Parts: sequence; C-alpha cells; structure tokens
Amino acid sequence: MAPRWKGETAEAKEPMSVIVSKLQTSLIESNAQGLLSGCAVLLEALPEQTELLYRACIGRPLITAEKDKKQWHQLSFEEALYLCCVLKCIKIAGENKCAKSNDELWHYMMVKRVGFPVMFKAYSHLRRKNWVVRAGSQYGVDYVAYRYHPAFVHSEYAVLALPDDEDGGSENSRLKVWSDFHCTLRLCGSVAKTLLVLHISRNGEDDVVSLSSLEHYSVEERVVTRWNPEVSRDAK
Repeated sequence: MAPRWKGETAEAKEPMSVIVSKLQTSLIESNAQGLLSGCAVLLEALPEQTELLYRACIGRPLITAEKDKKQWHQLSFEEALYLCCVLKCIKIAGENKCAKSNDELWHYMMVKRVGFPVMFKAYSHLRRKNWVVRAGSQYGVDYVAYRYHPAFVHSEYAVLALPDDEDGGSENSRLKVWSDFHCTLRLCGSVAKTLLVLHISRNGEDDVVSLSSLEHYSVEERVVTRWNPEVSRDAK
C-alpha cells in the first residue's frame, strides 16, 4: 500500500529510525528524567529535544507561559516505558523524585491500566518496525499506525491488539462474532484505513510479573479486509 500524502508537496524528510536515534542520543546525553503523574508521565525537554519529540511523534507538548525555556511533554505509559526500558534513554521518577526500577514501573502501570501488557507489546512491536503509533480511540481501535509523521501522511492501519484466549476464558471479547468484524471493517473502510489485528500470544506465561516476562510473548500480524464480490467476481 502506498502512503496517502497530505498535499501535493508533502514528503518525509528523514527516516523515522534516524529521528528516533537522534532523540535517543539527546535524551541520554542530558540525563533526561520523567515524572509519573496519574496515568501519564511528564517529561521536561530542551528546545532541541522538543523538536525531536515532535518529529518522532512521541508525547504531546503542554502549554507553557515561558518562551525559550524547557518544554514539558505528556507521554502515554506506552511511550514512556518504550523510552525508558527499550531505548533506555530516560529515567522515570515517582512522587518522591527517586527513579523507579523497571519492575517498579511495570507494576505501577499494570495496576493503573487494565490489559497494559498486551497494549505495550503491540505498541513496542510496531515502534520497533519504525511505524509511528498513535492512540486510535477516535476510530474505535487501539492504535493507528503511520508510515511517516502524521503531518505528512494519513494513517494506513487501524490496529487492534488482541490477546490469544489460551485458557478458553472471556479475556478477549472483541471480534468474536461476524457482526464485530463487519462493523469494524465498515468503520475502517469509511476512514480509508486497513484493519491490522495483532494477536498477542503468552506462550505459556501465566502472569507478567516483570517486564522481562513480556519477552516470551509473540505477535502474529493479520490484515483483515472486506471481500467485494463486484470486484472479485469472474468478469465473464
């Protein structure tokens, strides 16, 4: 699928992998630290880091009254944990201003967000492939994925992260019946997106007691499209 560019002259300036690498280096050099705040993480960034965060499409800047000063950014749990534990370029502190360990962060985020292990596995899976990942609640999905920065292109995929129901329970209640598929595909079609379902398998792991446990999870990608009989039928 070719990118759907915004405007005739829109183009991506740099590969996303290069931008993220520059951001990683800058944050490491400045010893950047985020602060836990409810269900988000606040990160204070230097002006050049603010530009890189924007280009990497990570976090959202908060309004500040002072110009030419450090800029606060609000990161989702997925974004913050990815920077902290995958790219290893920031530390995250709690209310006592002391940096938390990876396992302490993991426990905090799991308590705050139901189903967070599956969501983070899906987010990090796409980010490692250099997709830009944004929340997809406005489209009725978990995420939307862009090939380049959203300023340049429209998102290509509407993403659902579904845990495999290995125990025969009701943990995953989405896309269980045909009507679920039909409604989701109709919605994706109306906003010109392809439905990408990420099936997350625990591979025998009972509980994700630490972030390292998530390494045993695997991801299977499935692209789901509507069958159009008018297009697919025999021309004869």
